[in-house]
Amino acid sequence: MSALDAIRLFLAVAEQRSFTQAARSLDISPTAVSKGIRALEKKHGVALFARTTRSVALTEAGQALLAALRPAVGQIDEAFNELAQFSKRPAGHLRLCAPRAFGFLVARVLVPRMRAAYPDISFDLALDDGLVDLVADGYDAGIRLGQSIAQDMVAIRLSRPLAWSVVAAPGYFERHGVPRAPRELLAHRTLRYRFPTSSLLPPWRFAEGDAGFQLDTDATLVANDTRLLAELARQGLGIAYLPDMEIEDDVRDGRLQRVLTGFVPDSSGLFLYFPMRAQNQPKMRALIEQAGLLADEGLLDIVCP
Repeated sequence: MSALDAIRLFLAVAEQRSFTQAARSLDISPTAVSKGIRALEKKHGVALFARTTRSVALTEAGQALLAALRPAVGQIDEAFNELAQFSKRPAGHLRLCAPRAFGFLVARVLVPRMRAAYPDISFDLALDDGLVDLVADGYDAGIRLGQSIAQDMVAIRLSRPLAWSVVAAPGYFERHGVPRAPRELLAHRTLRYRFPTSSLLPPWRFAEGDAGFQLDTDATLVANDTRLLAELARQGLGIAYLPDMEIEDDVRDGRLQRVLTGFVPDSSGLFLYFPMRAQNQPKMRALIEQAGLLADEGLLDIVCP
């Protein structure tokens, strides 16, 4: 088995977490997959997978090998994908990642436009609120708030700065009072967001005059989904700090009430981002073009108010 065959086999099992599914994706028999992995482990003297009758999981050594191979394989795939630049029509597979709430709204506008303009491009969309390493995780591009994007990425603005609000159910404020200044939130029950990947709780950002500051409140409840936090706020369980796009209908219909409106600054807005060398691929040039048109037309300002 050549080194490239071994890499291909290992990655298939690591990604599928199943010898049977890996065999199907490679169009070989499960027995061949099992023998190949055993040979690879024997050659290097280390177990790469922990196997049971019901599951396959990476060992610590397997996880380290996967982390090392993914960027290298991504570069190899990219080298072959760049051959598509000699084709007149953009084609291929685009893997995109985005936060769940924002990504859903952007994708429902951007993807239909792309499919209509470039039917030979297919999509794999991942909605993930955690921080993502595009190269290591095999994505072509991502959509994020500007402050979350690494400095070595190319970023194209998709929307104007996004508004955020401090909200709770009217019944909560009737029972616990309305905070008149941000630091009064320290005495309230608060609902906090947790990043799925790092498990960190992002602080709540405020501005007073020309000065900006952050607060870390004691969380009554923590969740890694803004939709769930909005629901908990509607039920009167505490005060939440949420993007306006998540709670506009609730505020309009009286289920949630904004407070501290003069203290909450806008965020940087949404950006399409990608590695610099990726923009030479026809499929990426097509994505950049369509994303730029949406931004110029202000359509994403409508779906992400």
